[in-house]
Amino acid sequence: MTMSDTTTPAAPVVPTRGRLRPLGLDEVRITGGFWGERQAVNGSATLSHIESRLESEGWLPNFDRAAAGTLPAGRRGREFSDSEVYKYLEALAWEIGRTDAGRDGDLEERFHAVVGRVAAAQEPDGYVNTMFGRPGQDERWTQLQWGHELYCLGHLFQAAVARVRTRPDADDGLIDIARRAADLVCTEFGPDGRDAICGHAEVEVGLVELGRALGEQRYLDQAALFVERHGAGSLGEIEWGREYFQDDVAVRDAEALRGHAVRANYLSSAAADVATELSDSTLFDALRSQWDRTAERRTYVTGGQGSHHQDEAFGDDWELPPDRAYSETCAGIGSIMFSWRLLLATGETQYADLIERTLFNVVATSPGSDGRSFFYANTLHQRTPGTPADPDATSPRASSSLRAPWFEVSCCPPNVARTFASLAAYVATADDDGVQLHQYAPASVRAALPDGRVVAFEVSTGYPADGDVRIEIVEDAEFTLSLRVPSWAEGAGLRVRSGDSVTEEPTAAGWVAVSRAFRAGDVVELSLPVTPRAVAPHPMVDAVRGSVVIERGPEVLALESLDFGADVGEAVVAGDPVERDGRVVLPVRRRSSGDVVESPLVAYHDWARRGPSTMRVWIPTV
Repeated sequence: MTMSDTTTPAAPVVPTRGRLRPLGLDEVRITGGFWGERQAVNGSATLSHIESRLESEGWLPNFDRAAAGTLPAGRRGREFSDSEVYKYLEALAWEIGRTDAGRDGDLEERFHAVVGRVAAAQEPDGYVNTMFGRPGQDERWTQLQWGHELYCLGHLFQAAVARVRTRPDADDGLIDIARRAADLVCTEFGPDGRDAICGHAEVEVGLVELGRALGEQRYLDQAALFVERHGAGSLGEIEWGREYFQDDVAVRDAEALRGHAVRANYLSSAAADVATELSDSTLFDALRSQWDRTAERRTYVTGGQGSHHQDEAFGDDWELPPDRAYSETCAGIGSIMFSWRLLLATGETQYADLIERTLFNVVATSPGSDGRSFFYANTLHQRTPGTPADPDATSPRASSSLRAPWFEVSCCPPNVARTFASLAAYVATADDDGVQLHQYAPASVRAALPDGRVVAFEVSTGYPADGDVRIEIVEDAEFTLSLRVPSWAEGAGLRVRSGDSVTEEPTAAGWVAVSRAFRAGDVVELSLPVTPRAVAPHPMVDAVRGSVVIERGPEVLALESLDFGADVGEAVVAGDPVERDGRVVLPVRRRSSGDVVESPLVAYHDWARRGPSTMRVWIPTV
């Protein structure tokens, strides 16, 4: 399927070719439920919280100082602080795009105001960065290993993509800012320019999508050039090795994702884009193989990635200690980005399975219930009770034991915000024959197929609290409706109701498809078993051998000391999990006394919401 057959979706990723076409925010609307609630909090609280901290931390005022010519005096924040402003703009753009009220109200005014401050700081040749290039600062492009100049521009490009796909008629200048900056990058780093890469992959992702959005092949070619330059060792050696930057071997020669987990996922996402656009099957097959090994051997049961604190990096195969899990929130988002691209290209459900696991157990875990505090890292075993963060303080990176309002390295809050704001774009896709549902949430879907047929239906569900998903057809149409059956959903059932007729369809993990001439009022019901289950680890994972994790549907569950009544280090599984009064209860023996108690479990994404506690996901059986 080529995407030229349809209008461009309002979505973060829109390949020009591939097995599936994403449905954008103009075609899918999440209307409530688990994700609808999180989108509402994101829009009403998180976005304003982020802007307030960008202001008070001085990261937005850096652009004002750049425009006034007073830098470097007074500049605040790390070398990559500009990128958080761009991620905030991207989140705002998606939020405006998904909410009719946002188009002409406060969000639009805030967007214009921030864009104006960025525009004032841009140099005549298109360069924009508050850390480099002025008297008293390092020269441009001289600190590529750690300077993050190109990384910041990648996030600028993604913000512009969000704007052009949601408000292409907007007259705010962001698209022009991005175009001028991208032209400069192509001139400076093109075939006749600097033979170099950025120490943090991201510009590659931004360039590909900006090229798609604006129809600029030059940007795609530059992204491909950056991807191919990885592995040449141009960034130099550091204590954690060149693999930290994914600069040790060529992307197409790697066997698994390695090094810094966010960098690795961003680079792999870009490489998947390049492989798709250039029909490079060798590169694409290599990426699929890397994903397979990484998902099996280097990914936590939560979907989290990164087991090393010192370098925020992947460990070796099977190196997944729960109490030392770094599992950075941004790495989870990067994993979703990579998996989504492979899903669009292939239509294979294992990628959506990992996306679902990561969304529920990493991304949903990070923000506090009020949307104003966050986990940077996501441990799977908290050995000591956490300490509440000062709501007015800025925490060191990943050192907070409970959710904190802001960090000195605060990449995660705006990354969560842009993901939630654009989440509807990851719910469903289309092909020549019909529509595919990948993630389950109450939603309204209306999409045009390439031949002009209109598919429209409403999804109602309490998922993941229950496993019943009901799809009611809104308009007559002949098409194929495909529903993902997760790999854990053994015993799933499918029923189709049309008038007085009821038919049962066989199901198995993967896709279940219903092809027919649907009539308005027809209902397709998918039943997914969400009874709690005890799951043993892969026998090669030494750190949790002899333990089990309790899962329910897509959610990983956790044991907290608040429910157990003792430190979770005392816990030994003493029976099977059951549901009682709306909660999953697990018989657990206390080592010191031998007493067996029935302890409620909590969804991992809800841990630490009631105050300090100890917690564990993997519970010993002996």
